[in-house]
Amino acid sequence: MASAAVHRTEHTLTVDAPAGVLYGLVADATLWPAVFEPTVHVSHLERSPGFERFEIWAEVNGRVAHWSSRRVLDPVRRYVSFRQDHSTPPVTAMSGGWLFRELPTGETEIVLRHRFTVVDDDPDAVAAVSAALDRNSARELGALGRLAAGGHGVEELVFSFTDTVELAGTAAEAYSFVDRADRWPELLPHVARVKLVEPEPGVQELEMDTVTSDGAQHTTRSLRVCRPGRWIGYKQVATPELMTGHSGLWTFADTPSGAVATATHVVVLAPDAVTKVLGGDATLADARAYVREALGRNSRTTLEHVAAVRS
Repeated sequence: MASAAVHRTEHTLTVDAPAGVLYGLVADATLWPAVFEPTVHVSHLERSPGFERFEIWAEVNGRVAHWSSRRVLDPVRRYVSFRQDHSTPPVTAMSGGWLFRELPTGETEIVLRHRFTVVDDDPDAVAAVSAALDRNSARELGALGRLAAGGHGVEELVFSFTDTVELAGTAAEAYSFVDRADRWPELLPHVARVKLVEPEPGVQELEMDTVTSDGAQHTTRSLRVCRPGRWIGYKQVATPELMTGHSGLWTFADTPSGAVATATHVVVLAPDAVTKVLGGDATLADARAYVREALGRNSRTTLEHVAAVRS
């Protein structure tokens, strides 16, 4: 039997930012849903120094695909290699790597390579996978370029925070409350409208109108990945003006002292929108504080209303 043909792609971008900073954004996969447009959620299965294995959900050709990957991280070479454990048909194998080359000009050349095989080496499948890699690689490289182009430190634009709430009910009830977001307009004071669709089990599309404390209304659209009773990960695909990226994770657990739920947020600020939204004297620090308070308040309000509904 002839071995499957291996197809290769390479995408590059030169960015005016330190190689170490750019490497860090790619090395920390928990940031990807907020930083990279195609990524919806990442859930780690195994982590050790220089190695990790995770499940990933991402938009591919208009749908949310799911696979698991393993990566080897080399911060000295600033190289990250990856290989999919289980690929989504028609792909039978996928691997590659990220390389960050520091140039004499002080800029960084980012190189993203992929190698893949497909079922029966079907030409149409090869073309479709290549097109998807072209599209998603351009979006990922573009995201790194935009973060570096604004003249701000990445640490000023990308941040995360977590709130934990003790629950009056059980972890299962809290999970059901967050999972059934279609009921939120009747139960949550900051939610005016919700449209919830589940195109396949465990994947949800959520469109929601929320009202801030100053009376402003925002429409957001999110993709959500649900593991019943355990966690719900999400990525906003339409964000308020102050953010270019926002992802989150709800987790639920019963403990000896009672049930708890934790809401984690990862945010990428839109620096050009800060003074427009918050006023002429506003700074990035003001924006971080504003977003942290608004998102945290909404999450805590959601969890504090769990007792209003029993699953």
